[in-house]
Amino acid sequence: MTSFTFSVAEEPTSEEIEKGRVLFAGETDFLKGVVAMDGMPPADRLEVCFAGRSNVGKSSLINALTGRKALARTSNTPGRTQEINFFTLAESHYLVDLPGYGFAEAPVAIVQKWQRLLKAYLSGRQTLRRAFVLIDSRHGVKAVDEEILSLLNKSAVTFQVVLTKTDKLKKGELEKVIAQVSTALQKHPAAFPEIVLTSSEKGLGIPTLRHIIGTLV
Repeated sequence: MTSFTFSVAEEPTSEEIEKGRVLFAGETDFLKGVVAMDGMPPADRLEVCFAGRSNVGKSSLINALTGRKALARTSNTPGRTQEINFFTLAESHYLVDLPGYGFAEAPVAIVQKWQRLLKAYLSGRQTLRRAFVLIDSRHGVKAVDEEILSLLNKSAVTFQVVLTKTDKLKKGELEKVIAQVSTALQKHPAAFPEIVLTSSEKGLGIPTLRHIIGTLV
């Protein structure tokens, strides 16, 4: 097995930060929630998607990126986001919020339906440039995360791990989590070799993530 080296994404320069800010300062709106492939919007622009287990902070991250407090709904109820939600970013991007995974209380039939939709989306969107997989820094990669990582691998979708809530950890604790995540990613060739550290509450890593999205082509 080929060994990959993973590192923490560097902070962008002031010029790169400004470019990312300008992109996300453009008009951002909720477009539609999709429950089947025939409801997908036209694949006429670059898109990135956000995946993560329930309550990892996806909605909060999308809100922080766009500077809109209530663009994406936040909830303490696992599995509230039961659709693939599309948001328009200026006239150039789609931001896509995937259904949260890892909800033990959801009915099996619903979970299977979501999984089928997710597989179809990941393998069928030619304009999808990157999936950002959110991992709670307080827990690291869990078995339930491995399912989505493997699915992205099989779908040949480049994905990048975003650690959330990093402000909750001390430096030594965070370093251990980064090491654990890096080890877990070794078996996933589709993993992009840089990990993004974020805190939606504190705004940490938001300029870095904006920059990354802005440079995808």
